[in-house]
Amino acid sequence: KKARQEKAHLVLVDESGFFLNPLVRRTWAPKGKTPTLRSWGRHRDKVSVIAALSVAPTLRRLGLYWLADPRHYVTAETTVKFLRELLRHLRGQVIVVWDGGGNHKGPLIRAFCARHPRLHLERLPAYAPDLNPVEQVWSHLKYGRLPNFVPASLAHLDHTVRCQLQSIGQTPGLLSSLWRGSKL
Repeated sequence: KKARQEKAHLVLVDESGFFLNPLVRRTWAPKGKTPTLRSWGRHRDKVSVIAALSVAPTLRRLGLYWLADPRHYVTAETTVKFLRELLRHLRGQVIVVWDGGGNHKGPLIRAFCARHPRLHLERLPAYAPDLNPVEQVWSHLKYGRLPNFVPASLAHLDHTVRCQLQSIGQTPGLLSSLWRGSKL
């Protein structure tokens, strides 16, 4: 309601990680030929991603924005960098809705909000990931596009995740489906 009243962009934000070890899912194979996945990655090597699904105030057009980092976890510094880039792309008022993660609060976030009065932060209720459509993006990527994917290196995984996110962002029908898949 608030986004509609203020003619603001509504932006939902979430983070995820994509590991070198594959997410193993059931698949098809010839009878008697059980597929095997050979992975070399350590269990902690991953690409961290923060993403936002936005709704334009007037045309209700959806957009997908993301920042991937193959070396670090998403911290408050990363979140500020992401929000800065997001504000460069979206004009007017912006309402960001996200969970209560540690990287969504603290002095860095408060200072950034104080310098950017057109940015408003709202929190999702605790334990309500089904309300955030970005969770649908992660599910689509991990279980739909990248199950059983074994990257050759961390750089290969980073490149693949970025390409997949770009593809999703350029497919309006898919973005719309992912938005409707949430309970928001």
